[in-house]
Amino acid sequence: MAGFKRKEIEAAFEKYQVAALKGAQTKDWRDWADCFTEDATYNEHLHGKFWGRERIFQWITDTMNAYPGPEMTGFPISWYSIDTAKGWVFCEVMNRMQDLGDRKIHEAPNITILHYAGNGLFSYEEDAYNPTNFGTMLQAYEESKAAMAEKAKQKS
Repeated sequence: MAGFKRKEIEAAFEKYQVAALKGAQTKDWRDWADCFTEDATYNEHLHGKFWGRERIFQWITDTMNAYPGPEMTGFPISWYSIDTAKGWVFCEVMNRMQDLGDRKIHEAPNITILHYAGNGLFSYEEDAYNPTNFGTMLQAYEESKAAMAEKAKQKS
């Protein structure tokens, strides 16, 4: 496989991040799914493997429109590394919940591996995370949400 220019991979990765943010904000995941080749593979350690852009689109739409997906407002990248010779992008994605106004950031990380296929598209994504850590974050989020609702109730 021929190497890719770093700028080309970074441009595709930036487009991917913008599309993820748009999906989180609008719940329309088409632009995000369109960051993949038509025959892409998506390996999500909890949900399984999916093949093809349209199946990936179906899965992300269903998943992100069911709790806790609708309460995730962004997926900031805390770090990333690019292997230009092989076309790999490795990154830590923070799955960030909506701001409750409690002065806390509720988020849990996952490691994402993307394989760049050229033409601004990725042919593979794999997400790995610890479901227990994610569950602990969700529990703290729900507790904060309940406390904020109680404070609002007491004010009224």
